[in-house]
Amino acid sequence: MTRINPKGPDAPLIPKGVILDMDGLMLDTERLELALYAEISVKMGYPTPETMLLNTLGLKDEDSRAFYKKQFGADYPFDEIWEAVVKEEETQAEITGLPQKKGLLVLLDKFKFLGVPLAVATSANSQRAHWKLERAGVLDYFSVFACGNEVRNGKPAPDIFLLAAKKLGIEPADCVGFEDSPAGLGGLANAGIPSVFIKDLGEPPGETLATVWYRCVDLEEAASLFG
Repeated sequence: MTRINPKGPDAPLIPKGVILDMDGLMLDTERLELALYAEISVKMGYPTPETMLLNTLGLKDEDSRAFYKKQFGADYPFDEIWEAVVKEEETQAEITGLPQKKGLLVLLDKFKFLGVPLAVATSANSQRAHWKLERAGVLDYFSVFACGNEVRNGKPAPDIFLLAAKKLGIEPADCVGFEDSPAGLGGLANAGIPSVFIKDLGEPPGETLATVWYRCVDLEEAASLFG
């Protein structure tokens, strides 16, 4: 693990609350979704470069839609493509479940042992978030859910993380947040929440990385920070 921001907020070894992103952080779903998106967008006549796909990591559907329409024009069929992606992912998940990221249960069990309440802060809507966490077998670890359909402004705005802290009943600075995406890390910084960065697909720009409290290779390593 690497301490990135020694002059930044010094999170306690046992935080009062923990806020975790979902896709790409707890669940290994972003690779599949981006691969499906690339495949389906080609079939619909809008081949999408990987670099462009990576720009939407962590964003709400509305923000992803706006991004692609800016790139391709107003006729870009984002909703049709995304609906097909979701349908195919759900079909596969009903057969195989959804894969957890390495060390997820180690981290969740550590906080359960310490008695630290856990919140999910995801750009996915509430129904999809609950479905994914249930399919991955970790839904019951969480007492609080802050989802994309509950906030006006998506990541990197702080709204979703501030909502999660509010639902936990804990000051943002007394929480620790876990993220994998540049947008999510920006949101945590804007909310004043110390962040732990676990890289999945996207490497944050230098100015975003400079706000990170710790960078860990996986969630198992991150678990050793606490307690």
